[in-house]
Amino acid sequence: MEECALATIWEIVADEFGDQQALVHGRRHTSWQQFEQRSACLASALESAGITSGSKVALYLHNCPEYLEGTFAALKLGAAPVNVNYRYKEEELSYLLDNSDAEVLIYGSEFAERLDAIKDQIGGLKLLIEVGDNASASLEGAITYADALSAPPQTRRPHDPDDLILLYTGGTTGMPKGVMHRTGTLSLLFRASLAGGPVPETLPEIIQAARQRTSDASQVRTIVPPPLMHGTGWWSAMMAHTKGGCAITLPNHHFDPHEVLQTTQRERATTLVIVGDVFARPLLNALDEAANAGSPYDLSTLKEVNSSGAMWSASVKDGLLRHTDMVLADSMGASEGGLAMQITRRGQATQTAKFQIQNTTRVFTDDDREVEPGSGEIGMLGTSRNIPLGYYKDPAKTASTFRVIDGVRYSFPGDYATVEADGTITLLGRGSNCINTGGEKVYPEEVEEAVKTHPAVTDCLVVGVPDEKFGERVTAVVSLEAGESGRQETLADHVRSQLAGYKVPRGFRFVSKVQRGPNGKADYKWARDIADTDTAH
Repeated sequence: MEECALATIWEIVADEFGDQQALVHGRRHTSWQQFEQRSACLASALESAGITSGSKVALYLHNCPEYLEGTFAALKLGAAPVNVNYRYKEEELSYLLDNSDAEVLIYGSEFAERLDAIKDQIGGLKLLIEVGDNASASLEGAITYADALSAPPQTRRPHDPDDLILLYTGGTTGMPKGVMHRTGTLSLLFRASLAGGPVPETLPEIIQAARQRTSDASQVRTIVPPPLMHGTGWWSAMMAHTKGGCAITLPNHHFDPHEVLQTTQRERATTLVIVGDVFARPLLNALDEAANAGSPYDLSTLKEVNSSGAMWSASVKDGLLRHTDMVLADSMGASEGGLAMQITRRGQATQTAKFQIQNTTRVFTDDDREVEPGSGEIGMLGTSRNIPLGYYKDPAKTASTFRVIDGVRYSFPGDYATVEADGTITLLGRGSNCINTGGEKVYPEEVEEAVKTHPAVTDCLVVGVPDEKFGERVTAVVSLEAGESGRQETLADHVRSQLAGYKVPRGFRFVSKVQRGPNGKADYKWARDIADTDTAH
């Protein structure tokens, strides 16, 4: 397929379909023409501050149109947009801005106080742009977003597919690291469509595919509840734009399943993006509530639901498909590359954590030997398809994650799996979270899914805590459905009926709510702290 810079595609889409919607945020609608114009003005303001090809533009915002306008503006200049986790405190924030060599910071006014404490520590910053309702910026030396948009639109120029986007990981195993993605590589990934026909090979075919969708009144309209500061949300919005579509974000900073469904219905969304059960289960409960109240949601326009980043249980998928017929695409991957996929449709049986691997994905043992299907061996998943260049300013981490085997360069995000006789894989989980108990390896995700199949359980995280006899003790942190009370013996027996005895948690800690990040991913540090405090409940 022909590589194209993302900015090239988006500018052509804006010229072709200027009246079509590009952004929706609550009741605020932005056309492609407005999206392009505002991004061009912002790019001009950045350029006046000395921003050029290779510069870094950091985005420190909740979900909002300005996040995607900032992305577009940076790419217009050949600069690299950088995601900033809005949950970071001063130390992490200072580290990321320094490590990324950020020269511009576009930030929400709600973060001004936190920034004020550290901005003097970031020597490379040339421009601070504040997004908010205030007439003037809260920070000394900053300008408002409205001031930035007052610049004349930047004159267009050719774009290079080698331009970068820096996607910073969450830092679960140390400080955050920036994964370097070429926009040309991302354009190849974003063109793929599960429910939209053949993948366009060339730039004219991309535009023709968008033109066809427009004439059919079936523009891709993707609702993105996850934070744009994480790859699942950011990638999904950019994917919609690469297809000439519309990215729909929500004003609420917390996940509200009814808000998601109301917006899906009102904006006639065609695609919904989620992060596994942590989003899917509340959505299913909300759908059941509405149906039982006699006012079901109209999801007739919804063609697909895409998930990545967390386990999505087969039982929850079945529940969603009771409400409407759509494609459920369960993607397995990480910031460092996609690995496998599970597609579910109404009437089609699936198993939790069982995926069809891509033809560019392999499972290798620790000595780089490929795992034989049906052997029962455990190996690490690696992909060679459209993978990143590496980690920004971290050659050691790049060398350990991106390795060459038999002349092929693979990305190894750290996920372990077994290969079944039919060639499918069963995901076990991240090696960094693996529990060593009595010499046996236990992967938390496998145990978590077994616990969550009990009808009384809402959510679960499994961790290892120090144990004199076993080295580590498998411990589950569990939240229950309303009105349920927990009994360790009952849940242990339930898990034992599905898994080997050494995988059964030896302790359970019951909490009102299992803590996860806003992107739905597990907070294992929190779970270890809880489990280590008391595992006898």
